[in-house]
Amino acid sequence: MKSNSSSHAGRSAFRAVLFDMDGVLVDSERLIAEAARRMFAERYGLEVQYEDFTPFVGAGENRYIGGVAERYGLSIDIVSAKAWTYEIYGQLARQHGAGMRAMPGAVDYVRACRAYGLKTALASAADRVKVLINLDYLGLTPDEFDTMLTGGDVTHKKPHPEIYLSAAERLGAAPSACIVVEDAVNGTIAGVRAGARVLGITSSFPEGALRKAGASWTAPDLARAPLPWKLTAVPVVGEPSGGGL
Repeated sequence: MKSNSSSHAGRSAFRAVLFDMDGVLVDSERLIAEAARRMFAERYGLEVQYEDFTPFVGAGENRYIGGVAERYGLSIDIVSAKAWTYEIYGQLARQHGAGMRAMPGAVDYVRACRAYGLKTALASAADRVKVLINLDYLGLTPDEFDTMLTGGDVTHKKPHPEIYLSAAERLGAAPSACIVVEDAVNGTIAGVRAGARVLGITSSFPEGALRKAGASWTAPDLARAPLPWKLTAVPVVGEPSGGGL
């Protein structure tokens, strides 16, 4: 992983930023849902709906796919079901990212944090194969983060705080000195339980749901989100939800 080149981090109340991926850096929810829908149809002859996946957003693909199967009373081999889904997902992503888009300001925000001297982690509940497809689409590489954790690196999925606790530990930062950037209710709860402050991106859930889950700030996307060094470690009455680059 690359090292940070700036010492501005001493001026920030925070030392590290822990990024979720789907809905934060890239909007791939429609694409993974389409891939999973096709998998269910092709492999099991079952027609499922996009909204069937909504309760499982941010919980990792085992739960994302397995939860829908449970809803329909279907017994599946999750390993082969995921492999089939990822094959379709990769094909769709290579078709000029059909159904996928970079979230506004995402790449610039990650690079701005690194340039300022903050530690960064990519902490996604998704499997590594999906994360790498998404990074390639964004034009980012794993070494543009100080560390990267994916679903296979943890035992407990969000809303359990393990992934964010592990990311903070790898970075040598106290969780209270970290900002978690999340779009999902499960992920927001995980960040709060880890002891971090959460910047909620309202791409997948409404502001009220993320605030209820514990988000300290919200923004539509990272293009309109406050940069970490513009935020205070202690909540301030009237502190704005968003700011922008």
